[in-house]
Amino acid sequence: MKFSYWNVGAIVCSLSTAAFHIMCSPYFGWFDPIVLNGFGSLALLGAYFLPIPFFSQRRQLVYWSIVGYTLLTIILWVVLGDKTFLFDTTAAIGYYAKIAEIFLLVFLGGDLQTYLPKK
Repeated sequence: MKFSYWNVGAIVCSLSTAAFHIMCSPYFGWFDPIVLNGFGSLALLGAYFLPIPFFSQRRQLVYWSIVGYTLLTIILWVVLGDKTFLFDTTAAIGYYAKIAEIFLLVFLGGDLQTYLPKK
């Protein structure tokens, strides 16, 4: 696989999203859904970019899984998340993570033509 700047952007945004979620572990614990979301982001990133034959053969499914997972994360934060933006709390991290996730969707858009149905 040849990496484009779209792929590099997706990797950086996905790693940022994972880091934001995982850095909440001292406050919520390792098994909190927020922290586990970060590990899910890492797992999907690995499934999409690592040369694992099982996932390489199902690249379209992995692509749409990342898009769906990211959209679900954003929607759940809008519905359930703490929206108070205070710099000295973990609530501000939610905003940073959502910005990284929106940019992740933008960078994944660079591969969108590959996975749309052919006419």
